[in-house]
Amino acid sequence: MLNPARIAAVLGPTNTGKTHYAIERMLAHRTGVIGLPLRLLAREVYDRIVALRGPSVVALVTGEERIVPPRAAYWVCTVEAMPEGMGCDFLAVDEIQLCGDLERGHVFTDRLLNARGLHETLFLGAQTMRHAIATLVPEAEFVRRERMSTLTYAGSKKISRMPGRAAIVGFSVDNVYAIAELLRRQKGGAAVVMGALSPRTRNAQVEMYQNGDVDYLVATDAIGMGLNLDINHVAFSSLSKFDGRRMRPLAPEELAQIAGRAGRHMSHGSFGVTGEADEPDQHVIDAISNHTFRPVQKLQWRNTRLQFGSVDRLIQTLEMRTDDDLLTRVRESDDLAALKSLANDAEVRARASDGPSVKLLWDVCRVPDFRGISRGEHAGLLTQIYTFLHQSGRVPDDWMARQVKRIDRSDGDIDTLSKRLAYIRTWTYVAQRKGWVGDESHWREATRAVEDRLSDALHGALTQRFVDRRTSVLLRRLKQKESLVAEVNDKGEVSVEGEYVGRLEGFRFRQDKSGSPDEAKTLRQASEQALAPHFHLRADRFYNAPDTEIDFTEQGGLMWGSDAVGKLVAGADPLKPTAQAFVDDEAGADVAAKVQRRLQHFIDRKIATAFEPLINMQRDETLTGLARGFAFRMIEGFGLLTRADVAEEVKALDQDARGALRKHGIRFGQFTIFLPLLLKPAPTRLRLVLWSLAKGLQEFPESPPPGLVTVPTTKDAVEGYYTMAGYRAAGERAIRIDMLERLADMLRNENTRAGFEAKADMLSITGMTLDQFADLMQGLGYAAEKGERVKVKAAQDPKELPEPAPQEAPVETPVETPAQPDEIPAEPPAEVPADAPADAPAEVPTEAPEMEVFYTFTWGARAPRNQGRRPQGDKPRAKGKPRGKSEGGKPQNRGPKTVSARPPKPEKKIDPDNPFAAALSGFKTD
Repeated sequence: MLNPARIAAVLGPTNTGKTHYAIERMLAHRTGVIGLPLRLLAREVYDRIVALRGPSVVALVTGEERIVPPRAAYWVCTVEAMPEGMGCDFLAVDEIQLCGDLERGHVFTDRLLNARGLHETLFLGAQTMRHAIATLVPEAEFVRRERMSTLTYAGSKKISRMPGRAAIVGFSVDNVYAIAELLRRQKGGAAVVMGALSPRTRNAQVEMYQNGDVDYLVATDAIGMGLNLDINHVAFSSLSKFDGRRMRPLAPEELAQIAGRAGRHMSHGSFGVTGEADEPDQHVIDAISNHTFRPVQKLQWRNTRLQFGSVDRLIQTLEMRTDDDLLTRVRESDDLAALKSLANDAEVRARASDGPSVKLLWDVCRVPDFRGISRGEHAGLLTQIYTFLHQSGRVPDDWMARQVKRIDRSDGDIDTLSKRLAYIRTWTYVAQRKGWVGDESHWREATRAVEDRLSDALHGALTQRFVDRRTSVLLRRLKQKESLVAEVNDKGEVSVEGEYVGRLEGFRFRQDKSGSPDEAKTLRQASEQALAPHFHLRADRFYNAPDTEIDFTEQGGLMWGSDAVGKLVAGADPLKPTAQAFVDDEAGADVAAKVQRRLQHFIDRKIATAFEPLINMQRDETLTGLARGFAFRMIEGFGLLTRADVAEEVKALDQDARGALRKHGIRFGQFTIFLPLLLKPAPTRLRLVLWSLAKGLQEFPESPPPGLVTVPTTKDAVEGYYTMAGYRAAGERAIRIDMLERLADMLRNENTRAGFEAKADMLSITGMTLDQFADLMQGLGYAAEKGERVKVKAAQDPKELPEPAPQEAPVETPVETPAQPDEIPAEPPAEVPADAPADAPAEVPTEAPEMEVFYTFTWGARAPRNQGRRPQGDKPRAKGKPRGKSEGGKPQNRGPKTVSARPPKPEKKIDPDNPFAAALSGFKTD
């Protein structure tokens, strides 16, 4: 008999405060129970009531969770887990319109028909249930609740233009993940809410959204069931869903249930579509906005008066039909399908031979298939559980421990963790059933601990995959319009609000490139705001830094420590380049001007120090006439001039002019006019940079390593490079200018026309081998002839030498015409006298003579080599005439010559441009 107490149906659209009203009414009674459609919503309501009354009087009962304190007065349950026959003063069922749901509707219909509180009963739901409730529960009174805010249609929006505080709804796991991934790349990330998540994971994700760590929520239609979130806009990625059997379009009332999550309390909300979803028809939009829907025509129903006489009789009562036109029998549910499957097993049927066994079998078949595996595998698991319970009255602890241990792993990706969570829900459900396990408290705690660990791991995996915490944190702070705090460590790494955003190289910010291009704008905006004060402080420190902390590179760059802060560009005067600072525009004009001034001061002082002789010569007012003109030529040449290029100017200088120039350190060498002080490594390095700037080179040549007398030459060297480097190219190597002049001084004392050999001092100052020296001399315009001669040995001890036999006086051979080896007659072998002692040797053994290599050098036989190219050689020999042979075909003897010094023939004219003209004409040059 129905309870005559007050029965009320509180109906209305979303955001009308129905659930809040039911909680207030329940707490007004001594005891109460409220049934909610989702485990997630049940946990939310439980937490709210615990906050008001404390945990000692509030119970939470769901399929996988059971918290029942001894003095529980208020019970928060899922609709399926609502206890029967408790006799509570108050009873409420939320989302009563789910009576029409094809999967779970029969459970809600049963509560509508049979569940009552002793003093008050509330049914909460949509206005579409008014007719059905009025028909089935005629004594019910109706309370209409109006929505506290408006809900409007906002059209279609791309995800990239989605407003903040929005929820995007998908109807499959793959769809939800794809949307969340896109939001991570474009908006910094999103929280993920699905019905399959554990309450712990769901709460962690929701908290991340509610706290503003992320600005977007991606969810399934689970958010439509009363979850209270601060959502301003709901966007549908699809208008159809798979209901377990087929894809079907969502009804307007279903869309409204989800869209109604937008706009909470007095805040207005909006809804729309995104992605590939088509825009809904206008009548659907109007229905959602105005909350006008067709009444529920049919309620899902299943007989609850079951008979357990046999398995077949149980199945018959479950499939019983109703005569009520408003009710329709539910389609075959998962628990009924499992019962039929187990009934076909002979052993199970044999065990289910009486009422208690059949009832136990039905309880086992109602274990949900959380794992989502095939019906056959699920039926096999249920068969094993039923066998344990029927045979020994409980599931064995060791078997239960093995099942739980296999799942207790927190490694793996999102899908793996989600599957493990689904599996542990099965054993959590088993542990919650009274009498199914030996130590219920232990197994409830054990399965809950595993679920918590997996939930935390899943939350971490979801956050790692779908949330760019750096971007989301920076976006939140930017929206709050608070001053962002940046930190720059000694490595130049920049962190804003604790998140790494890039590096500060000098006065340029290098943004981190590890993120997606879509988040670059956020990083740049946050970095610019946070780094503004750092730029000014850094500029002040740089302006006051000593010159020792600043340097230039051989490519014209300007460095502060390891950071590039500028570069040199050519100015109007080669000795006055302009410093160009590398400063981001965001640092401001003041910072850029301060950095540029400091760099200009540095390079001006560097040039003044390195080229002090040139600067002094430039400022010397006493230099006049030709001397002053030649001084400017020296300045233009950065202190180095090839003598051949200025031969006429040098010839025009009188002794007074030369003396005035020598006072500034200029040396008039035979090959180069130069300032010796500018050949040092530091001026040379700077000179090459300034010369490269003046010539407009794209890539500056580097200076040779300091301390080398000669360096190898290259064919691709820029014209003038070796002179600017302080070297002169000659053959395969280039020799330093000052060493070349020392060599020239030595050569003045040699007979360069008749021929001379290299001395040890010549090889010593060049640091070359004999062959390298010969190549160098050819590069300077000398002919080099190679020869060999017997190496002079030290005399042996006279006591050890045999007494020499008497010989004829040697015939003196003129030095100018040495005998050729093939013209010396063969000497007959000596005969041994008959009366010679027995131990006397028959002949004196001889050794092969040791030969020594030498070169003879003469001036002017070959043209000087140019920039490392090999000389053209002597005059071409006649066609067919072999090299190294005389006209008769005999080998020419290129053995040693003895050269006597002769004065040059007076009739031969000496080239005035020849640097050795003075030596050849018998007087010393400057």
